[in-house]
Amino acid sequence: MKITTKQTNVKKIKTNILVIGIFEDNKLLSPLAKELDQELDKVISDYLTKKQQFSGKFLETFFLPTYKQFGADNILAIGLGKVDDFDIFKLREVGAKIYSAVNSFQNNAHVSIDTIGLDKMLYPAFEYAKNITEAIILSSFSFNKYKNKKQESTVSTIELVSCGSNILPDLQEGVKIGSIYANSQNFARTLVTEPAEQATPTKIAKVAKSLAENNSNITCTIYNKTEIEKLKMTAFLAVGKGSNEEPRFIHLKYSPKNPRKKVALIGKGITFDSGGLDLKPPASMLNMKDDMSGCAIVLGVFNAITKLEPDVELHVLSALCENMPSGKSYKPGDILKAKNGLTIEVDNTDAEGRITLADALCYADELGVDEIIDIATLTGACVVALGNSISAVMGKNQENIDKIIKIGAQSGEFLWQLPVYDFMQDALKSDIADMKNTGSRYAGASNAAQFLSNFVNNPNWLHIDIAGTAFTEKPFKELSKGATGACTRTLITYILS
Repeated sequence: MKITTKQTNVKKIKTNILVIGIFEDNKLLSPLAKELDQELDKVISDYLTKKQQFSGKFLETFFLPTYKQFGADNILAIGLGKVDDFDIFKLREVGAKIYSAVNSFQNNAHVSIDTIGLDKMLYPAFEYAKNITEAIILSSFSFNKYKNKKQESTVSTIELVSCGSNILPDLQEGVKIGSIYANSQNFARTLVTEPAEQATPTKIAKVAKSLAENNSNITCTIYNKTEIEKLKMTAFLAVGKGSNEEPRFIHLKYSPKNPRKKVALIGKGITFDSGGLDLKPPASMLNMKDDMSGCAIVLGVFNAITKLEPDVELHVLSALCENMPSGKSYKPGDILKAKNGLTIEVDNTDAEGRITLADALCYADELGVDEIIDIATLTGACVVALGNSISAVMGKNQENIDKIIKIGAQSGEFLWQLPVYDFMQDALKSDIADMKNTGSRYAGASNAAQFLSNFVNNPNWLHIDIAGTAFTEKPFKELSKGATGACTRTLITYILS
């Protein structure tokens, strides 16, 4: 499916479906829709007023065939709700609804969308194009790789049409940037959706390496087990001991000529989490292929950044392994030594992500970057606290926390700050090591963040817990059921800022 822009008028339109937006409390037509109404002997306004078959309620749809009286075979009216309630978030939902309405309408459909809400000056043209493009691409995501009968999109082209040439450059730029954002998020969703047997540490490392091909500004270093041992990441290695799959540690680096800042982005990379010897119950294990969502997301972010080419040096890191039970598995009561020399008593082998992140944070700390961000499906406690629509953010710099929360809200990816205090270290006390890998059953997300804080000295460290938001059991706004790629767009914008 291709998304384009076009400056035109009604008489020049050639499309299978023309989409127009109608507000519930203000049924005045846009300039393009007015021309259209005149061409069709006021049939649109007739349906809105006399026949009242379309009210304009939010996300209501109404198909109207034109019987080829002009260059659009059909008109799709979509309800925008009340003018005062309409915003960029609702625009994204409208974009998703448009795609679901036109998909499967006919094969190789060409769809034209009137510039929804721009005549009301509700947002700039760039923001309109960027956000509706994101919504369409995200809502079109599907994973048919292993199906014999594949349900492909029937839409060939979607174009955003405008009557005014002065906004065309902004529309074009919005489509370009929105496509990069959304395709990078779908890149992450695809990786997460792959079964664990296909998304092994070795295979994900190959995906990471492919991102560095044919680009002199990118380097990719993949460390194997022996090389990880030399890096003294013995805590990370302990988690993967029970698996037949070899661990890998990836380090992607994007290097612009004169970077104004340097950022390290770490994604948790447990490619399958059985819980280890502290085995999860079957129901809790079902979606544990998504425990590498953090890794998939940071690779998606890296994919976007290399296309957007900002003056920001970006390091993407992930410690990749499986957490499996076997005679070689690490055990409750084992003492592990992290890269920075701190020792960890294993209280529960199912609290493994923080152990791998500990060594990854130590590695990032040695890079001399300005900021370190880690993102992980880390704690069930985060899901209890915030549910499935809000990610948790914690860290050492309040200004950066506030900034990423604000960016997330603008992106439709909501974050909420949870507390981290030094006294929480008491819950991690061990009689025989520097700390345990689990604390109290209460405030589990905060205790996990406090554990991680022992392995990072950088004052500009952020920790994002996406345990609740990485996967959705049912469609949510512009996202379909399954892997979400949570916070991909937020992190892209944050790094660009």
